[in-house]
Amino acid sequence: MRPLFVRPPTPSTQNGRDHGASAAQARRRFRPEVQGLRAVAVLLVLIYHLDPDLVPGGYVGVDVFFVISGFLITSLLYREAGKHGRVSIARFYVRRVRRLLPASTVVLLVTGAVALVFLPITRLSDTAWQLIASAAYVENLYLAQQAVDYLASDSPPSPVQHFWSLAVEEQFYLVWPLLFVLWAWAVRRWRATPRMLVGGLAALLAVSLAHSVVYTAQDPASAYFLPTTRAWELAMGGLVAVVLSHRTLSPAARAPLVWAGLAAIGISALAYDDATAFPGWTALLPVLGSAAVIAAGHTRTPLNSAPAQFFGDISYSLYLWHWPLIVFALTWTGSVSLGLLEMVAVAAAAVLLSWLTKVWVEDPVRERGLIPGIRSAGIVALSGIVAVSAVGFVSLARVQQFSSVPFDPRVHVGPAALSEGSASNGAELYPPLVEAEEDVPELYDDQCQGEREDIDPRTDCVYGDPDGDRTVVVVGDSHAAQWVPALGKVGTERGWRVVSLTKSACAFTATPVQWNDGSDYDECQQWNDAVVEELSELAPDVVFSSASTNVTPQDPGEDPTGTLADGLAAQWEEAAQHTDRLVAVRDTPVTGRDVFECLEEHNDDLSQCSVSRDAAFEDEDPQVRAARAMEDHVHLLDMSDLFCGEDRCEAVIGNVVVYRDYHHMTASYAEMLSEELAERIEQVTG
Repeated sequence: MRPLFVRPPTPSTQNGRDHGASAAQARRRFRPEVQGLRAVAVLLVLIYHLDPDLVPGGYVGVDVFFVISGFLITSLLYREAGKHGRVSIARFYVRRVRRLLPASTVVLLVTGAVALVFLPITRLSDTAWQLIASAAYVENLYLAQQAVDYLASDSPPSPVQHFWSLAVEEQFYLVWPLLFVLWAWAVRRWRATPRMLVGGLAALLAVSLAHSVVYTAQDPASAYFLPTTRAWELAMGGLVAVVLSHRTLSPAARAPLVWAGLAAIGISALAYDDATAFPGWTALLPVLGSAAVIAAGHTRTPLNSAPAQFFGDISYSLYLWHWPLIVFALTWTGSVSLGLLEMVAVAAAAVLLSWLTKVWVEDPVRERGLIPGIRSAGIVALSGIVAVSAVGFVSLARVQQFSSVPFDPRVHVGPAALSEGSASNGAELYPPLVEAEEDVPELYDDQCQGEREDIDPRTDCVYGDPDGDRTVVVVGDSHAAQWVPALGKVGTERGWRVVSLTKSACAFTATPVQWNDGSDYDECQQWNDAVVEELSELAPDVVFSSASTNVTPQDPGEDPTGTLADGLAAQWEEAAQHTDRLVAVRDTPVTGRDVFECLEEHNDDLSQCSVSRDAAFEDEDPQVRAARAMEDHVHLLDMSDLFCGEDRCEAVIGNVVVYRDYHHMTASYAEMLSEELAERIEQVTG
């Protein structure tokens, strides 16, 4: 049997320090199979973003890019260390600036300018901050923070959020060259061997991979964006680069390996979807597949075809342009997905812009020496950040112009308008649309809303009258917490002591549930057990419970609603041992749309943003079923008449914006329900 790896001819070396670098230099610098692999990566991402149903796991194209980048950068650094006995950090960053910044700066500037005049005002603030984060190559950290920020989980995508992957690469480039500076020094000082380098890189890869597996299991939404969970993918490409500098595959092994690698990438693109925990161990399939294709080297495959080479040539610009075009197209059409003709038009426009960017921006900068040294590279980098940030701050200034509507009780009458049959009389809305998303209960600022990792509730989160003679304890998720502004106002007026023991995405149920990314939410069960213990200490007059209908049990069975209802009833039964009165509030109606965009678009006819009662209450509320099963112990309140008329549920009532997203009330509207809520609680509890 012929060996899988064969040693390439070893050229003569000078002073015994080359360690195979001359062999690497003798190899072709341009690798058509890598260029073709770039085409595979960018097309997977493009198709996935156009229509996820076509390739549900097309996001693995980003992982293919990571492996390619790790391979190319490591090849360059290892070759330089072998040839010169050192690595020039300055020269490395000049090359990075020359390669990446001109095109990315152009795309960010154009995208920011278009967003300024095209996106709804309610989306400009987040887009502006993401522009600035993208220009500074920290977009992945911004998105990771949003991923763990429960309040930001429903935010629409910005046109630059795809810059997260470029940020990961740039953060990798801050560390990786230093390893080769250390390696070159070790060769000079101790005559370190390539095997030592391979061992070191493998160890770093293993540590990052282990961290990725563990952290993805704990918090997949945040893990997706972090450099520490992705570094092993770039390191995999780097390991292949070093090994191939000293070994090459036998010709007989190349074709099977490249096809196996492409199959691995294809399988992951088709078998994975948004519910797949990623990156973690599932990323091994596309990463190892990419490494296999690169290791196979030059073979006769479609990767070497003219179309593949063309898309490989424009892959960087195509990645930059495709996403903002999709976001703008979706905004223009007002839909959540694109039709076939629209997808073709967006793809064609992205390809054209990418080709023009390569010809007019990328190639001239690289080929004409427009960024010759580290000083010019620094000026270009700083100028790009300043220019993009300027566009971002112009957007923020525009947002500020729309945030100066004062509350006027004569105009902003809220639910009082329902008796008059009028949702709005054309007056300015309160809170203004640019502030409505941030109109949340003060318990969030007070850090009184439990986060995912919390398992012990705070007992000092008291609202209303701290010395009140009636104690009301609020339990449940954010749909319970949204009533705290109303209860707090009641407490101040009627002497109620309101204690909030709420936790994000954690219904007050004994049923094990999922976090909003589909992972197991075991902390919720621990929290609810601790809440029951607190109830035994507080002995409240009333326990007030509510929850979202979007809660998903870990094991839904054939009847998910029934599973949740059983868990709610069991948990309420535990709570009922510590109070004589337990009130459950039916979930508030949902809009199923981006309320703010609709209100901005239809500011002359706000009724266009209402939804039918059937749509608003399409999901059965397990609280209703549980309350019926425990009618002797639980009083069910239905507040839907304060949101809906006979047929429609409004987005604006009495010139007050009802929602801060598609399913949570604004704190302002909640406060205006306080009197009615208090009367209904007293009616059922005495």
